[in-house]
Amino acid sequence: MATETEPIEQQPEAPAIDETTEPSRKDKMKKAFAVQRANATARGKDWLAGGDLDHVDVIQVATDRKNRKHAEKIANQQRIVAEAHGRLHHAKMQAENGENVSASTLSNLGGRAAQEEAKLAALQATIVMPPTDREINNVRTSKKAGRAAILAGGSLGGLSVLGTAAEQAATGQPMLLAALGTAVGYGWYLVSRPFVAGQHAPAPFIPEQLAASSLSVAGADGREYAVPAPSSLTVDDLEAALKAIGELRGEEKIQILAVPQRDREGNTTVVFDLPPRTKVANLVKKIEEFAGALGRDSSMVDISKAGTELRTSLWLTDRDPFEDTRPSPLLKAPRQLDAFTVGVPVGWNKRGTTINLVINNSSFVIAGMTRSGKGVGASNLIVGAAFDPRINLRIVAGKNNGEWDPYAKTGAASTYFKPSPERFLALLKALLSDKDRRERILGELGKSKLTASVIEQLGGIELVVVDEVATYTRPGRPLRDEILEALIELSAVAAGAGILLVLITQYPEVDVLPQALAMNCGTKWAMRVDNADQSNAVLGKGSSGAGRDASKFDPPRQGLGWLVNPFAGVTDKARSFDLDEDERGEITMLLEKAAKIREKAGRLAGQWEDPIEQHLLNATGLSSAAGGPKRDGTPGRMVMQLTPEQRQQADACSGCLIAMNDLGRDAAQLDEMAELIGGGMDEERLGELLRAAGAGGTVKITVPHKTGRVNGYRRAPIADALAFLEGN
Repeated sequence: MATETEPIEQQPEAPAIDETTEPSRKDKMKKAFAVQRANATARGKDWLAGGDLDHVDVIQVATDRKNRKHAEKIANQQRIVAEAHGRLHHAKMQAENGENVSASTLSNLGGRAAQEEAKLAALQATIVMPPTDREINNVRTSKKAGRAAILAGGSLGGLSVLGTAAEQAATGQPMLLAALGTAVGYGWYLVSRPFVAGQHAPAPFIPEQLAASSLSVAGADGREYAVPAPSSLTVDDLEAALKAIGELRGEEKIQILAVPQRDREGNTTVVFDLPPRTKVANLVKKIEEFAGALGRDSSMVDISKAGTELRTSLWLTDRDPFEDTRPSPLLKAPRQLDAFTVGVPVGWNKRGTTINLVINNSSFVIAGMTRSGKGVGASNLIVGAAFDPRINLRIVAGKNNGEWDPYAKTGAASTYFKPSPERFLALLKALLSDKDRRERILGELGKSKLTASVIEQLGGIELVVVDEVATYTRPGRPLRDEILEALIELSAVAAGAGILLVLITQYPEVDVLPQALAMNCGTKWAMRVDNADQSNAVLGKGSSGAGRDASKFDPPRQGLGWLVNPFAGVTDKARSFDLDEDERGEITMLLEKAAKIREKAGRLAGQWEDPIEQHLLNATGLSSAAGGPKRDGTPGRMVMQLTPEQRQQADACSGCLIAMNDLGRDAAQLDEMAELIGGGMDEERLGELLRAAGAGGTVKITVPHKTGRVNGYRRAPIADALAFLEGN
């Protein structure tokens, strides 16, 4: 049986290949990839030339390099300081163990340690300036060189691989590109996009900044309140603040040279150029308004010129740097200072850096109303000066209290007396006479002014401290005109001879500090005052209009003031270190250490021939060396003629009389008086001193706690011996 076979469905025939169209498609693909390869080549050349390097990013790299080098210098100097102290400590240990270590060796090692510490402090206080154009170009050149090295090493060969792969894909081998992987295809896409020469660089990238979530702030009621921390600084915020105070107008822009970045302490630094229409000085005048526009207090903002009139270095922080008190660094490390070259630590600035004021070529004015902290600021300066034995302290008190007594009791003050216009005028005349002597010596040495190498040849630096200067210079005061005339002459012509003034007042008015006197005092520290006129009387005419107004501290803090010191490069707010005498006795403690340094150098009052005190003795018949015979600021007779042994005898006699007062009787034994005198005194040594002083030997006395008569001293012979020694 025949079966019916179903017809087989015929497949349509494939169209014939048109040989004339294939070359046309290949040519188009080749042309397309040729364009892409040209784009890739152009991008590669631009990359090698550094065309993609954003100018702001390059500046940031240069800034980081400078900061890193500065940090390395500090770290290296810290190692040197540690080594110097290690050598000194080792030498001291050898000396304590009886090994042969000379005093000169110890002195040299101590001097080197102090010198290296001074270098370290100077390095730490140095502000790293923005990079120069040359440093910026060096960064760009080094990056270009590094890229050329990469190309030379073949790392850019991938570009040719990408190009070859693309061409092969275009010529009928599409599987090759897939074999290279997605990354290769994406890479080719990135480099083969159309390239436009001179296209704009990307906008400056500001890294994510560290920010505190909140700050603790003390309210007027004494309670602590948590408030939001200031926002991170952006370029937009900066330009908005500048526009708010009128330093940017219309479409004006600033040019960022160092991108703002906040460190872990909440501090931000940015360097930028203002438009040519204005300058940095104008911005400084508006610092309060500018700080407010940035959401901060003026104490939290620091503006300085970074090389040109337009280039601004702006530093700001999140917390008031003067909110907390700080102890004097001398309390931790009381050592001999070089006040002439390095200076003495008196306080700190906005950035927390210690301010060292040099006692060199500049007189001082420290002013402020009651409880403003001017006394603490002055104490930091004068106590620090005591640690340089080359400085002769002449202290003229304006009150009869005991504020300055510690300088006399320790022997640190070469001269000290309480209110006496007559003696003050005599002192000023003695200093004017000594100025002539000093200038003659400078002339013989071929010097125009005092230098570090000739300080000792002139007899040291004369530092005349006048507390409450209004006591002597307010209208109607005795001898006012003569005193002012002498002060003005000294301030004008004696600084080069090493005679400097420290004028302290709570009445900063032109009647107290005439312009002719104030203008010659180069270093000025104005604590809180009542009004702008008083502020200008200290800081100079027009200072309040320039943004320096000591009547506008908000909140006012003790020891916070406007400090102007051209030699230290300081014109800004500064707060003095906390230094207390009444409750903690810190001034006496430091002066006792300074007195040991002076005694070793032979510069305690009475250890050296003092022409100033000799002049006062000749003029008045009384001496005020170390505060006079009783060391309380009351001048006495001829105390400067006592030898060191006679001073010990006088102190022993004085101690015995005080001991008898404590015992409540006019006779006492040596052992009980020695115990009350203290300080390592024993009865044998006390007896030697009393006999040498002329009090004679012991006699038979009666004391309440002993039966019968015992050996001891009566008051009268000791009092007579003391009177003889003191010339009374």
